Amino acid sequence: MELGGKSPTIVDETANIASSVKRIVWGKFTNSGQVCIAPDYVFVHESKYEAFKSALKKQLENFYGVDANHSPDLPNVVNKRHFERVSAYLHDAIAKGANILFGGKTDADRNFMEPTIMENVDKNSALMTNEIFGPILPIFKYKNIEDTLTYIRENEKPLALYIYSTSKKNVDYILKNTRAGGTCINNSGVQFFNNNLPFGGSNNSGIGKSHGKYGFEAFSDARGILKQHVPGALELLMPPYNNLKEKLINLTIKWF
Repeated sequence: MELGGKSPTIVDETANIASSVKRIVWGKFTNSGQVCIAPDYVFVHESKYEAFKSALKKQLENFYGVDANHSPDLPNVVNKRHFERVSAYLHDAIAKGANILFGGKTDADRNFMEPTIMENVDKNSALMTNEIFGPILPIFKYKNIEDTLTYIRENEKPLALYIYSTSKKNVDYILKNTRAGGTCINNSGVQFFNNNLPFGGSNNSGIGKSHGKYGFEAFSDARGILKQHVPGALELLMPPYNNLKEKLINLTIKWF
């Protein structure tokens, strides 16, 4: 059972910004963010934050043009109910002090929302306490990776965690100190397409794994069968009990 949830992205001080931004924008705004494993929000190291923001604007224009409202490569939000839900998240975040860096225009007649980047988002806003499943990406600046990992650990375990880094030490540290259904390093969403990897959530984001042998095991109803030898050693542990049987029972408990 895959349940989705909020999938964090970390861009550390060693990340290749041009490549990272291109892959994050692609992973986030494919199908206008209506993908269960889309990056939900991004933590960017303070040394890369300004470059990250600048690259975001250029990449959005490269993908969807200066006016994304007329892009043939962006679908609408799937229906009116979900459009109103995502729009409510947007307005709630603004009311709580967030600002729109790019995008934010909507067309209610066709349930359309531009790819939208937001910063200064309140961590208690609806945008950060619900799965977005739409074309809004909150970004945050971080200085200490431990603060970022603490935030991720304090919230429900995500379906996916994305790490952008060229430091094996940093990647290993993040992996060791987080839990997620799956993790992709230096890309977004492509872990789903590898059938040699288990796909599924962790705790709140899902139960069980699918794909390849993992899916076969998850959707099979295994039947356990035990065939006992006759006679068998188990009879030595049955009543009536005596000192010898007590010793055998104690040995069995100790070693088996």
